[in-house]
Amino acid sequence: MRKVVLITGGSSGIGKSIGSYLAARGFTVYGTTRSKAKYPNFDAFNLVELDVRNTETIAQAIATVLSIEGRIDVLINNAGVGITGPIEETPNEEIVNAFMVNFNGPISVMKAVLPQMRKQKAGLIINITSIAGYMGLPYRGIYSASKGALELVTEAMRMEVKDFGVQITTVAPGDFATNIASGRYHAPVLEDSAYKKAYGNSLSMMDEHVDSGEDPIQVAEKVLAIIHTKKPKVHYRVGAFMQKFSLFLKKILPDKVYEKLLLNHYKL
Repeated sequence: MRKVVLITGGSSGIGKSIGSYLAARGFTVYGTTRSKAKYPNFDAFNLVELDVRNTETIAQAIATVLSIEGRIDVLINNAGVGITGPIEETPNEEIVNAFMVNFNGPISVMKAVLPQMRKQKAGLIINITSIAGYMGLPYRGIYSASKGALELVTEAMRMEVKDFGVQITTVAPGDFATNIASGRYHAPVLEDSAYKKAYGNSLSMMDEHVDSGEDPIQVAEKVLAIIHTKKPKVHYRVGAFMQKFSLFLKKILPDKVYEKLLLNHYKL
C-alpha cells in the first residue's frame, strides 16, 4: 500500500525537494501552500491550501486529504519562516509571527493529525527544525528560539504518544541552498542603529551561507531513511560537517569558550 505523506510548506525549498523525492519513489504526496493560485502549473505532487497560523485551514486541508486517501501515514512539518535582526529592534508582531509559523503552527498541525494516526494505530511525524535551534545565534535569536522550542516540544510529545503507535522525530538542517532568504523577515539595518555595522556584516554572512549551502536533496534522503526506520531516533541533523561538528563542540566546551567561537565566526 502506498504511504500517504502530508508536507507543510511543500510548494518550494526543502519541502518541495522532499515531496518530489518521495513522489518519485512511489509515495502519495500532498504538499501545502498558503495560496494555490500562486502555483498554477505546479505538477510535482498534489497541493492543498493550508496556513499553519489558521486552525480552520489546517482542519480543512486534513479533511480533504482524508476524504480522498482515508489515511495519513507521515506528516512532515516543514513550513517555516526566517527572521533576523537585533532583538531590541525586531518588531514584536514579527516575533509573534515567527513563533506562530515555526512553533505554534507545527503543534496545531500535529494536534489535527494525531486523532487519525491514533485511529490507524500508526503514524510518523517529522518536524523540520534547524541546527540554529541548538544555539542562540547573534541576530538570529528569535529564529533559533522558535526552532529550539520545537525540538523540545518534540521530545515531550514523543513520550506522550508512544503508546498509540505514533513516532515523532526532528530533522535539523544546516544551511541549504533554498529561497528561504527571499521570504525571510529581516529587521532593516537602520542608519542610526547602534547595531548597524555588526548586524549589516552578519546579514551579508547569513545570505552567503544560504547561497553556498548544501543541496536540499540531502534532507529528502534523510527523511526517506527515517520513514524506513522502525524506531527513529529523537533528533537527526543534516548539513555540512562543520555545522554538525559545532553541535558537538557546544556539548563539550565551556559556555564562554563556545560563545567566543561564535563571536569570532561572526566577526563580532
